Amino acid sequence: MTEQEEVITLVDEEGAEHDFTVIDIIEVDGSEYAILLPVEEDNEEESNEAIILKFARDEEGSELLVDIEDDEEWEKVSDAWEEMLAEEEVE
Repeated sequence: MTEQEEVITLVDEEGAEHDFTVIDIIEVDGSEYAILLPVEEDNEEESNEAIILKFARDEEGSELLVDIEDDEEWEKVSDAWEEMLAEEEVE
């Protein structure tokens, strides 16, 4: 039996809710990142790509997910994720 997938709901800038499946949480250079895949609606094609968001804390100390704004940081995390996938395929 496989692990049950964790689904989280994120709210965008316009206030719309979007559901995502948590594929993995990875650590790169001391920061944690969530790899998320949009939950498919019945009428949508499965062409959505995974997105990467960074864990951060707000002023009250609550954990939240934020966009990675630095291109170099995003590339580093993306490369780390791709390496992990490649290693899993070999095993």
